[in-house]
Amino acid sequence: MLDSFIIGAQAVFNPLSLLIIVFGVTLGIIFGAIPGLSATMALALFLPITYKMSPVAGIVLLVSLYIGGISGGLISAILTRIPGTPSSVATCFDGYPLTAKGEGPKALGVGIVYSFIGTIMSTIVLIFMSPLLAKIAINFGAYEYFSVAVFSLTMMAGLSGKSMTKGLISGFLGCIFATVGMDAIGSVQRYTFGTPQLSSGFNILPVLIGLFAIAEILITAEKVKYTTEMETVKVDIKGIKGFGFTWKEFFSQKWNMLISGLLGIGIGILPGIGGGVANVMAYGAIKNRSKYPEKFGTGVIDGIVATETSNNAAIGGALVPLLALGIPGDTVTAMLLGGLTIQGIAPGPLMFTQNVDVVYAIFLTMIIGAFAMLFIEFYGLRVFAALLKIPKHYLLPGIFLFCVIGAFGIGNRLFDVWTVLLFGILGFAFHKVDIPASPFILGFIIGPLMETNLRRGLMFAKGDYTMFLTEPISALFLVAALISITLTVRKNIKNAKKSATA
Repeated sequence: MLDSFIIGAQAVFNPLSLLIIVFGVTLGIIFGAIPGLSATMALALFLPITYKMSPVAGIVLLVSLYIGGISGGLISAILTRIPGTPSSVATCFDGYPLTAKGEGPKALGVGIVYSFIGTIMSTIVLIFMSPLLAKIAINFGAYEYFSVAVFSLTMMAGLSGKSMTKGLISGFLGCIFATVGMDAIGSVQRYTFGTPQLSSGFNILPVLIGLFAIAEILITAEKVKYTTEMETVKVDIKGIKGFGFTWKEFFSQKWNMLISGLLGIGIGILPGIGGGVANVMAYGAIKNRSKYPEKFGTGVIDGIVATETSNNAAIGGALVPLLALGIPGDTVTAMLLGGLTIQGIAPGPLMFTQNVDVVYAIFLTMIIGAFAMLFIEFYGLRVFAALLKIPKHYLLPGIFLFCVIGAFGIGNRLFDVWTVLLFGILGFAFHKVDIPASPFILGFIIGPLMETNLRRGLMFAKGDYTMFLTEPISALFLVAALISITLTVRKNIKNAKKSATA
C-alpha cells in the first residue's frame, strides 16, 4: 500500500500533473459559471483528450474538471440569479439578494470558502469509506455482480425526474444500444445489420459526447433565439479583507456547515440523486432549524453556506459508490466511469488491488483541486464575471467543433463522428419529449455488466437460478433492489393521488 501511495503521489506531485489540476479546475469553473454549460459538458468535451493521456493524468484532469464545474455555478448564481449548474439552484435564493444589497464580494467569499470546505469534508469520507466498501466487495463473483447491477438499474428512479415511465424508457433504450456489436461471451455479432463498424459496438465516448455535449449545444442554441443576454452585476473585490466575512461569522455557521456537509455526502453516496438535490435539501433543512427562517431569501449567508457546502460535499459522496462498487452516482460520475473505462481501469473492488496508485491519485487530486479552486475562484472573479458576457453564437460553434474533432481523434474513424451526431440528435429529441438522458447512460453502462454476469452465473450454476438467491451478498442486493422498487412505486402512487386531488 505504501509503495502504491508513493507511486500515486509521485504521479500527482509533478509539475505536469499540478498544471493539469490548475487547468482542469480553472476550465471547470468557467464551464460551471456560464449558464447553459455544466460540469457534465466539460467532462464530455475533454474525455477524448484523456484517451491519449496516461491513466493517472487522464483521471486527474477529469476529477479537476468535476471539482471546478460544481463550484463554478455559484458565480453566475450570485452575480446574475441564474444558476450555472443544477447544483447551484438554491445558491440564488440568498446569493443574489446579498449582491443586490451591495455585498456581492461577501456572498462570493462565503460561497468560495464553503465550497472548499464541502469538498475537503467529502474527500475525507471518500478516503476512509471507499476502501472499507471495497474490502467487502473484493469477494464478489458473477452472482454478486449481477445483483449489484440489478440494484444499480433500480437507481433509474432517482434519475428519472418527474416521470418514472419516461425514465424507464430511457434506461431500456440504453440497454438496447449497449447490445449492439460482438457478444462478450459467445462471440456472436448482434444488431450490426452487416455494418463492419458496428461489430465492436458503440464506443462510450462518442455516446457520452453526443448525448450530453452536442444535445446541450442544440438545446442552448434553441433558447438563445428567444432570450436576451443576462445583465451581470459588477463586483469590485479591491479593498475587501480576506474573503469578505469575519471569523465570528465563520464560527457562527459551524453547525450549518456540518449538517449541510453530512447531508451532501449522504445524498452523494445514494446513486441517482447528486448535488442538484443536495443543495435544495440542505437549504430547506438549515432554514427549518434556523432561529430566523423569515430572513432566508432576503440575503443571509446561512443559505449560501448550506447550498455550497452540500453540493460540493456531494462530489466525494458520489465517488464512493463509483470507486468501491463501480456504480455511477450521477451523470458526472457516469462520465468519470467512462474515463476510467477507456483507460482500461474497471471501477469497483478490484481497483483497490490492481490500480491502487490511481485511487491514491484521485484522493490527492481532490485535496489539491480543492485548494486550487479556493485560490483560482477568489483571484479570478473579475475574469469569470466577464466570461458570462460572451455571446452564445460565438461560444457554441467552438464547443461543437471541439466535440467533433475529439470524437474523430478517439480512433481516427469518421464513424465515431456520425455516432456523436446520432446521439446528439437523440439527446435533443429526449429533451423535446422530456425524457431524461441520465438513465440511458446508466442502462448503457450497467446493462452489459448485468447480462454478462447473469450468463456467467448460470454457466457456473448449470442453469440453476436459485444460486442468485442463496448466495448471501447477492441475495442482499436483490432484496435492496426490491425495496428500492417498492418505495419508488409507493412514492409514484402518492404523487399521482396528490396530482389527482389538486
